[in-house]
Amino acid sequence: MKLTISHTTFSDVVAFASRGLPARPPVPVLAGLKLTADAAGLAVAGYDYEASTRATAPGADIGEPGSVLVSGRLLADISRALRQDVYLSSDGVRLVVESGSARFTLHTLPLEEYPTLPESPGPSGTVAGAELAHAVAQVAVAAGRDDTLPVLTGIRIEATEDSLTLSSTDRYRFAVRSLPWNPTDASSAGAHALVPAKTLLDTAKALAGDTEVSIALPGKQEIIGFAGGTRRTTTRILGGDLPGYRTLFPTEFAAQAVVDIKGLVAAAKRVALVAERNTPLRLTFSHDGVTIEGGSSDDAQAVDRVSANLEGDQMVIAFNPGFLLDGLSAIGAGGSERARFCFTSPTKPAVLRGDSTPEAALKYLLMPVRLNG
Repeated sequence: MKLTISHTTFSDVVAFASRGLPARPPVPVLAGLKLTADAAGLAVAGYDYEASTRATAPGADIGEPGSVLVSGRLLADISRALRQDVYLSSDGVRLVVESGSARFTLHTLPLEEYPTLPESPGPSGTVAGAELAHAVAQVAVAAGRDDTLPVLTGIRIEATEDSLTLSSTDRYRFAVRSLPWNPTDASSAGAHALVPAKTLLDTAKALAGDTEVSIALPGKQEIIGFAGGTRRTTTRILGGDLPGYRTLFPTEFAAQAVVDIKGLVAAAKRVALVAERNTPLRLTFSHDGVTIEGGSSDDAQAVDRVSANLEGDQMVIAFNPGFLLDGLSAIGAGGSERARFCFTSPTKPAVLRGDSTPEAALKYLLMPVRLNG
């Protein structure tokens, strides 16, 4: 294998392919990246039996086709340090990387032991890359992080005729967000998949710069695929499913309050300084504003106040401070300056969303913490 490629392109394709390299690979070859030079250019691929990544550089000048497997993390470190065109050559035993006056010699891994990358299902539709990344980042805050409950560590993707709905929950909050969807397969309407949140967040972020991202919803292989430009990734979906969110979100409320997000976030952070980890904050919504209280009579206490517009009766409710701040930050990331709190009672979940935002925007269902007495 022999080829020449620009250092920026080489760094980009190696960085994309190396994103999913396992920290502790079950077999040594899975720590490698596979480089393939052919008429299509240079392709760099990684795989850990759960997720695969592949990036192609069609502009590479291929002198001699071939394939080689080398340490992925080492190659990624080297590629980031190069500042001139890169020349790669391999005799099957070693890969030589040259750039300017720098020369690196890497021992290869046994290519014959490397597994075949899974084929992605056929494309189901497309979304805007930036909007997908934004939506996934908003919804991911509610995904569980307990690996003993794997179904709750996923983000559910559901396709309709014209929208893609993302949802996640850790049992204490539920986030839902929709975005425009352009189906290329009419049968994709109603299709859904539960994708590991960490993998989806990383994939969407990596493809955010693409005008259009193609999504291949799972077929019989239980694999979902994403593609943007010359970059491809697949991941195995999680078994099981999340609870249906449509029956969980109330549609009628006893009170609603609109609050400036930055002001409430700042006040909540100040009050939380005196509270032990995850000790609830007590919020009193009245026509004069919202009062935030934290701490206990046996220890330090704090109180702060911000303005609010209340519709309905006074509401006293308590929330986990971390969950509250996550929701407010996600709503603010959607471009809203004010958050609308929708209440049914102090003991039932509240719905948070941006004020005057479309139905497709983020909705965040948050369980309250029961107050003593």
